[in-house]
Parts: sequence; structure tokens; C-alpha cells
Amino acid sequence: MTATAAAQNRLTPPGHPQRWMILGVICLAQLTVLLDNTVLNVAIPSLTRELDASTADVQWMINAYSLVQSGLLLTAGSSADRYGRKKMLLAGLALFGIGSLVAGLAQSSAQLIAARAGMGVGGALLITTTLAVVVQIFDDAERVKAIGIWSTVNSLGFAVGPLIGGVMLDHFWWGAIFLVNIPVAVIGMVAVVRLVPESKNPRGDRPDLFGALLSTIGMAAVVYAIISGPGHGWTSGHVLLTAFTGVAVLTGFVLWELHIPYPMLDMHFFRNQKFIGAVAGAILVAFGMGGSLFLLTQQLQFVLGYEPLEAGLRTAPLALSVVALNLTGLGARLVPGLGTPATIAAGMSLLAAGLAAVALLGGDGYGGMLLGLVVMGAGIALAMPAMANAIMSAIPPEKAGVGAGVNGTLAECGNGLGVAVLGAVLNSRFAALVPAAVGVASLPAAVAAATGDGERQRITDAFASGLETSQLVGAVAVLAGGLLAALLLRRAERAESAQTDSAAEAAQHQAGRTGP
Repeated sequence: MTATAAAQNRLTPPGHPQRWMILGVICLAQLTVLLDNTVLNVAIPSLTRELDASTADVQWMINAYSLVQSGLLLTAGSSADRYGRKKMLLAGLALFGIGSLVAGLAQSSAQLIAARAGMGVGGALLITTTLAVVVQIFDDAERVKAIGIWSTVNSLGFAVGPLIGGVMLDHFWWGAIFLVNIPVAVIGMVAVVRLVPESKNPRGDRPDLFGALLSTIGMAAVVYAIISGPGHGWTSGHVLLTAFTGVAVLTGFVLWELHIPYPMLDMHFFRNQKFIGAVAGAILVAFGMGGSLFLLTQQLQFVLGYEPLEAGLRTAPLALSVVALNLTGLGARLVPGLGTPATIAAGMSLLAAGLAAVALLGGDGYGGMLLGLVVMGAGIALAMPAMANAIMSAIPPEKAGVGAGVNGTLAECGNGLGVAVLGAVLNSRFAALVPAAVGVASLPAAVAAATGDGERQRITDAFASGLETSQLVGAVAVLAGGLLAALLLRRAERAESAQTDSAAEAAQHQAGRTGP
């Protein structure tokens, strides 16, 4: 490409004059998308009552959004590069707004699940294009600060969903948590048309639509097997066939990505230990956050008896600690001193300790849960910047967009798997303690079917025990994953250091041979 062509392809000169206003618009759109990852958690009791939704239905309402979104993130980023980021940003806002309208007016669980899947398509377009535009409109001097604000919005959106949902449900019916997205989408579209510059790369890789289809189907099948396991039995033909189908399709996805010239996910990245370690950490942070928030809102409402708004307010300390520590840049400052592996290990250990504290101390009151939430937030704030840095540094600079797409994709998968796996552990434990409740759609239904106060108390205690077990499983998974990620990153750094030393010695030897 000539210098003239390169200049023409540039979206905007460095330091766009309206860059901070554009960043505000982008963060608003990003916040709306990320809120929908968690805002539904606090509406679980309302959905079980008003839509007669079973636990599996509720899990699919949550997973349909995150799984479709994660399956399309890489393709959405590639499409934005090829067809124009501004166009894809507008398309994402439109799809998200339409999906929100359908979800808010849904009359059945199936309709809501379908609407959430449609919203996931719009969310994938928004998540990939917002970061691309941020990188485009800020120069090198301000880009780090801008991406830091963008990342803080990510954490804020993920964690305050239950609070926003609680406020909405305290005043309106459950559909309002979706309808409120519509004016935001309209305002965002107007602002994007007026403010955001267009850019595209004519030589961008072609969208890998078949790869996106394979990854989405494969992941959905695996998660469906996990969700349906407790109800059908883990060794039933139904569950085994679904799990086998998911694994087979994901295997086909890997083979397809290795075969085509423009893969959605370059499998050669997985030869890099630094990349593998950072990816493992990113998945398990999302696993711990997604699964724990799914469980926490049920514990606060079903076990401790809080109303939706009260439950949402009581999850706020997690969000506040993440945002406060991210804004101070604590994690980013610790990386140079401690090193990436040690920072990630410390952060993941704190996240695991927070989950364990919620499990062991939060069953009898809110005090123990508060401690666990603050510790979890501190762990997330430490681990996330270090992992993002590790992922991006493990990938060539010219493929930085792919690195961001991989990070987002696997984080979304981790969130969906956290809900599915920890929800499955909860259901299994509950069924083991109360065999008579097996086949009952939800905890409220089991309590309603109880014949006396003693049986109701036994059912509630069994549910609380299931919550504790599932949270401890999540804590062990996060701790083990964090230590593994740190070990892989340490080994990768040592290997890189050894290669650098060898190259330096070879250069000195060559210089000695050719010197005077």
C-alpha cells in the first residue's frame, strides 16, 4: 500500500478534536452491552414466577446472550475492519435495540431466549468496534488513559448489573430492564452518525462465517450438556450425545481454523506459553465472576430474603472495589515491580479467597458476604490488567485486534461456562439432599410444593448447602487456574530471557570475529 493510500485509509488524524466526547458515547454503548451480561441475574425470581421459567430456562436466558456474543466476536471484528467500523457500530446498536424491544415484550421463556440471542449478535458488533474506534481516535500519548477508562467501564458494567436490575425491578416489571436499552441505543446511533469517523482496511481478512457457526454451535452444545446433566443424569444418552456433539463440532472448528488462509482464530497462538497462561487466567476470572454473580443473587433473595433492589445494592461493593482499584491503576503499577506472573497469581488467589469467604461466611448473614465481595473485587482489579498485558504482548503488534478479539471471546465463554458449571453443581447438590424435589422446576416451586414448615426449611437449607458447594468449586477452579497461568507465564518469561541471552552472546561472538 502506498503512503497516499495509507493516509487515506487513516480514520482520523492523531488526537481527534472530539475524542473525549466520542469516548463518552462509546463507553455508554459499551456499558449497556455489558450490563446485559449480569442485569438478568437479579430478575431470576421474577422470571421464575411470571414466565414459569425453570432453572435451565433461566440459565439459557443468560447463556444465549453470552454464547452467541462470544461465538461472533472475532468475526465481528474482522467484518468491521473490512466493511467499516462505523457501519458495524451502527448495525450493532440497531440490532441490540431491536433485540431489547423483543425481550421486553416477551411472553414466554422461549421468546426471551431467542431475543437474548439476537441481542448477543448486536453485542458482539459493539464490543469489537468500540475498542477499535478508541485506538483510532487517540494518539500514543493519550491512548493508554483512554483504554484504561474503556476497561474500567467493562468492569463496572459487569459488576453493577444486579444493582441496576434491582432498581428497575423495584419500580417496574421485569421487561423494563430490557426496554431501558432502547433510548440508549437511539441516542448512541445519533451520536455515532454525528461524531464517530469511519475507517476500514480494504485488505482486511475475510470474515470466517463458517468458523463462527462452528464455534457457536459447539460451545452451545457443551453448555447445554452441562445444564441438562443434573435433570437427565450425567450418564444419560441425551447428555452424552449432546456433549459428544459439542466436542466433535469444536474439534471440527479447530481443524477448520488450521486449514483456511484467513482463520477467525489463529491456532498457532496456542504454541506460545505466555498466551496460553494469560488466556487460562482470563477464562477463569470470567468463570468466577459470572458463576458467582449468578449464585449470589439467588443466595441474597432465596436464602437471606432480600428484595431485588436490596440484593442489587448488596452486590455493589464488588463493583466499587473493582472500579476504585482500576481507576487508581494499582494493578498496572504492580506489574513492573512484581512481574506479570506474580501479579496474576496474587489477583487470582484473592478472587478465590473472596469466593470461599462468600461460601463459608455468607450463609448466615451479609457481613461475611461483604468481606468476600471486597476481596473478590481486589483480585479482579489486580489480575485483569496483568492478563490483558500478557495476551497483547504475546501476539505480534500487527495482530493486536485479533488478540483483543481472543480475549473478549474467551472471557465471554468463561462467563457462560461459569453460570452453567456452577449452576449444575448447585442443582446436583440440591437434588442429592432433597430427592423428593428432583424434577421440580425451581426453588420457589419446591417450597410451594412442601407440605409443612419443617419440609420448607429443609428445602431452603438444602439450597443453601448447594450454593455453598458450588461457590467452593468455583474458588478451587479459580485458584488452580491462577497458579497454572502464573506458572506458564513464568516459564515463558524464562524461555524468552534465555533466548535473548543466547542471541546477545552470539552477536558478541560474531562482533569479535569480524572486529579489527
